[in-house]
Amino acid sequence: MARKNLTIGLFGFGCVGFGLYEVLHKTPGLKTTIKNICVKHPEKARPIAAANFTFDKNTILSDPEINVVVELIDDSEVAFEIVSEALKNGKAVVSANKKMIAEHFQELLDLQREYQVPLLYEAACCASIPIIRNLEEYYDTDLLQSIEGIVNGSTNYILTKTFAENLSYETALREAQENGYAESDPSLDTQGIDAKYKLLLLLAHAFGQIVKPQDIFNFGINKLRDLDLQFAKEKGLKIKLVAQAFKNENQSISCFVLPKFVKPGDKLFDIDDVFNGIITQNNFSDTQFFVGKGAGAFPTASAVLSDLSALTYDYRYEYKKLNQAEILTINNELVLKVFLSSRETKTQVLFTYFHKVEESYRSQETGYLVGYISLKKLQQLIQLVPDASVILIEAKPGLKDQNLVTKVELEPVYVSDSLIV
Repeated sequence: MARKNLTIGLFGFGCVGFGLYEVLHKTPGLKTTIKNICVKHPEKARPIAAANFTFDKNTILSDPEINVVVELIDDSEVAFEIVSEALKNGKAVVSANKKMIAEHFQELLDLQREYQVPLLYEAACCASIPIIRNLEEYYDTDLLQSIEGIVNGSTNYILTKTFAENLSYETALREAQENGYAESDPSLDTQGIDAKYKLLLLLAHAFGQIVKPQDIFNFGINKLRDLDLQFAKEKGLKIKLVAQAFKNENQSISCFVLPKFVKPGDKLFDIDDVFNGIITQNNFSDTQFFVGKGAGAFPTASAVLSDLSALTYDYRYEYKKLNQAEILTINNELVLKVFLSSRETKTQVLFTYFHKVEESYRSQETGYLVGYISLKKLQQLIQLVPDASVILIEAKPGLKDQNLVTKVELEPVYVSDSLIV
């Protein structure tokens, strides 16, 4: 099959946009031409000639010669307007905007079907790892049971620095911002929101389920305290921000984003710096593991490049799992074993939310519990205790409440100098 020529209209010329521009000029065999680049600020100095730029979106959207729009801007609502209009005008679209796609997934799916043009977004999830294409193609007939992974390079960089170099959370975050891995407002990354958007995309292609962002529980690393880090280091563990989804036996799916303790020998233990790692558990091919850089201009640009290459062969997502999938409901009764630290002094109040408490510690300043709690009750508890920090120890698909014998200590345990281990 002969490759078709792509005439590209590019929206956005930040780190990823410039990275794509450079990568395309190093791959002449791709048969692509960037005809115009739409940017927001006319006064900003740029590394290529001013003749390449326009400041009017219609210069690209109304140009009949442009058959592909690449969207790489920050504003998700403006991005949705651009992508929607491009699809309506019969132009294929490549986007790296996970927030925009996650918040408007059904609308974008309907537009693709109505106007018979593709929207590809490999760059929106895990940058250099071709996970969406693999879920679409390789796992078409292999039933997935779970998907788990580090999907946010910024938080992984921060957590790596806190463990490898003993930096404080604040120092590691500032370094991530200086290196361009985190935004000046890092909340999307550090609160687990970015990871939630990516998990939403993975759910559609892994399990054929379209969910809304508010249906996925997310808890980030922004509330980690010294006690949490000390606990991990004393146990020889690392903390990673992990997105997970499990298919349950009762036609339901459980999904969440949480910091997680990982131990030596776990597949995610050595995934450091800005790297991402995805683990799939499958009926036929068992466990498989994907690793690659998850942040940075060139890893993201490489994913955009891969989508452009696919478009030269008229590739589009068929959403095979959506078409063949059984209807699964979201189940928040999944039981988690967690480490929860807090300054909350009413320890017995915290205990009532747990099915079983295995360990507790309290000093005059802070304390923690280790125990089993349902995802639903965990969501309720963190609303009650705003300063709580939660770290996953283990998720237990299929573990029912009645399997747990309640063990509640009503009196807090006080230790002055060291942690209980």
